[in-house]
Amino acid sequence: MRRSDVPSILLPRRRFVQGLTTAGVGLGLGLIRPAWATEPMSPASLLAGNAMDLEIREASADFTGRARRAVTVNGGVPGPTLRWKEGETVSLHVQNHLDRTSSIHWHGLIVPAHQDGVPGISFDGIPAGSSFTYRFPVRQSGTYWYHAHSRFQEQSGLYGAIVIEPKEGERHVADRDYVLLISDWTDEDPERVYAKLRTRSDVYNYGQPTLSDFLRDARAKGLGEAASMRSMWNRMRMNMSDLADVSGATYTYLVNGATPAANWTGLFRPGERVRLRLINGSSNSIFDLRIPGLRLRVIAADGQDVEPVLVDELRLSAAETYDVIVEPGDDRAYTIFAQSIDRSGYARATLAPREGMAAAVPPLDPRPRLAMRDMMGSMGDDAADDSGMVMAHHARSEYGAGVDMRVDMPRTNLDDPGVGLRDRAHRVLTYADLHTLGGALDTREPSRTIELHLTGNMGRFMWSFDGLKYSEAKPVHFRSGERLRVTLVNDTMMNHPIHLHGMWSEIESPDGAFQVRKHTVNIQPAQQVSYAVTADNPGRWAFHCHMLYHMEAGMFREVVVS
Repeated sequence: MRRSDVPSILLPRRRFVQGLTTAGVGLGLGLIRPAWATEPMSPASLLAGNAMDLEIREASADFTGRARRAVTVNGGVPGPTLRWKEGETVSLHVQNHLDRTSSIHWHGLIVPAHQDGVPGISFDGIPAGSSFTYRFPVRQSGTYWYHAHSRFQEQSGLYGAIVIEPKEGERHVADRDYVLLISDWTDEDPERVYAKLRTRSDVYNYGQPTLSDFLRDARAKGLGEAASMRSMWNRMRMNMSDLADVSGATYTYLVNGATPAANWTGLFRPGERVRLRLINGSSNSIFDLRIPGLRLRVIAADGQDVEPVLVDELRLSAAETYDVIVEPGDDRAYTIFAQSIDRSGYARATLAPREGMAAAVPPLDPRPRLAMRDMMGSMGDDAADDSGMVMAHHARSEYGAGVDMRVDMPRTNLDDPGVGLRDRAHRVLTYADLHTLGGALDTREPSRTIELHLTGNMGRFMWSFDGLKYSEAKPVHFRSGERLRVTLVNDTMMNHPIHLHGMWSEIESPDGAFQVRKHTVNIQPAQQVSYAVTADNPGRWAFHCHMLYHMEAGMFREVVVS
């Protein structure tokens, strides 16, 4: 029931799931609202300066024709875009109007531990009806974002973009500069989503293998091989369609708070250079983004400038950011198309010379299926990994009911774009393409290696590190000032974007050379990735998968630098 004291924000209401609208159903139920209610909401507001007031409160949000309660910042979903300057000290006074504890975490920013905004780790949270003032120096530039770190408030709308202007000015001059914050929205109570996943982990998977798929495999590979392959997946209790826990079956995908039907639009004049700050601010979704007719010049990853690389498509895992420059030369509209990794829906926006213009929206690609390399790593006959074999070392704690899969020989190649993108005719960005300008922050050779495994039992929706969920695990200790290597081995068949708070993760190539500096590192199924960390920020830090439901289920650790 809607409370009378809950303010309302008017949002585009059409819901696109798999490219379809539910308007007809809504009309039958008497849910269609007047035409004025279908107007796109205003773009996220902009706050600039070094002192800001942010208010967290509930509001009624309507993305689908049904009003639902959202958690907003200054009344918006997303919250305002915050613009700061490198080198200044910012002060952010946050008032929590909720009836429960809330928080804001500054994702990717190197801040003192007590300013990081993770309740139970770096501070106590912001109690109901109270306020907290964050104050920290801004030591970096680039594109970042902020979000709640309190249960499922992020899923309910508490997130927004951060743009930090470099002290020395932008390296890449652009005529236009747009933030594209992509997110996922569900009309369901996130607590109910989580409860459903715990009861039946494939409840949102509408792409289960069918008899038709088996017959197609039999025609392509022969009946015996098709039966053998299906039998092996069944023995492993795996599903080749396990690409996303939560799908377009419940999600509506948004760009800057606009549904695909609302079509957020950025203007340009033909021949201009347009900078797009791509942020995946979703709770549990991975997107493959392209702009038909335009190439993407990638100039920054997770806020850090990289050697420019020209691609046609890129994968944006949860919490990652990429800055790209495009140069639309024609007097026409271009569709920005970001389809979910399981092809169950898409986010859509437009670049156009004039308001109201639109281009064709590509159809969703066929749903991909996981390959043998996603189950067996370099032992898979399709692994295509010439970077050398490595042996994983499984902890004793991995042999329990919470782990249903272990990879003994993970693949280490960074040039794999991942499931669904491997057969593209055009160029797709991979981590192997990324090289941070200026090299590593610390050139010391890591003095030790910590190996952690990303583990889970998919059928029981249990997620963990080394088979231990957060409540069962001791903190990981970094010695203050040391340079160490973190090796992550994904023993599951799902992608896990891993985020270390407070310090940079400097990804290494398979031969140990510095590759790219990131705050969130996506580890593909059955893959091993190593990165170096300089433990120069004392305190208690969160370290977790950025799939919100994986994190809440236990794929979370505390890191202590002391």
